Amino acid sequence: MPQNDALPRTDAPSRLHPLDDPARSSLTGPHAHFAESRGRVLRYPVDVTPWIALPDTPDARDWADVAALAGPGRPVALAAFQAPPPRDWEIVFRAGGVQLVDASVDAAPDPEAVPLGPRDVPDMLDLVARTRPGPFLPRTVELGTYLGIRRGGALVAMAGERLRPPGWTEISGVCTDASVRGQGLASRLVLAVAHGIRERGETPFLHASASNTRAVRLYESLGFRLRRRTEFLSALAPAAIPYAHGT
Repeated sequence: MPQNDALPRTDAPSRLHPLDDPARSSLTGPHAHFAESRGRVLRYPVDVTPWIALPDTPDARDWADVAALAGPGRPVALAAFQAPPPRDWEIVFRAGGVQLVDASVDAAPDPEAVPLGPRDVPDMLDLVARTRPGPFLPRTVELGTYLGIRRGGALVAMAGERLRPPGWTEISGVCTDASVRGQGLASRLVLAVAHGIRERGETPFLHASASNTRAVRLYESLGFRLRRRTEFLSALAPAAIPYAHGT
């Protein structure tokens, strides 16, 4: 191994916009208390959210550290990611995505929305299992404010906050039970969450699957505009890793 590989490496300041790598911007900023690291690689705890963050220009050792963090045989989620994995990584999932930002959102609180917290997680997980809005794990609720609407005591709709690059907050976990779709609950909750974000002096943004045109049209009708297109990837590391940080 070359001698300089044994020296600690530090990142140069990122030249990217905070939303170009929102996970790294969050984990080096407002969400630094969640960060788990190996070398220059950062990630959230596995029961919080699957987002992972690499340097702007990752090298082979960075990818080895990603594999070590993930563990043998476990896929790595590379959401809204800048750099593709090395060629010897097996891509097991790939989907186009869009990143939308607040352009003219008419944010407002909602009188029926109630805050959701750790005691509500079983109901939140049950709603997510029925509606599949994207990753929502047992500790995702810790990332920010979550609001829900209950009918007859049952949680039927929710939305909340996930990534927090400096000056921005992502709206995520937007879902509505089939029994109440068409009543505008998702729109109301998105506007209510956006209101809370605006009250902190931050700007709302969100991600969506590019193929989910219904959701994209909804967000655009609420005043979000397309900022960029991206990809959501999941990949498996090769069986043999050349080296990892500290070895």
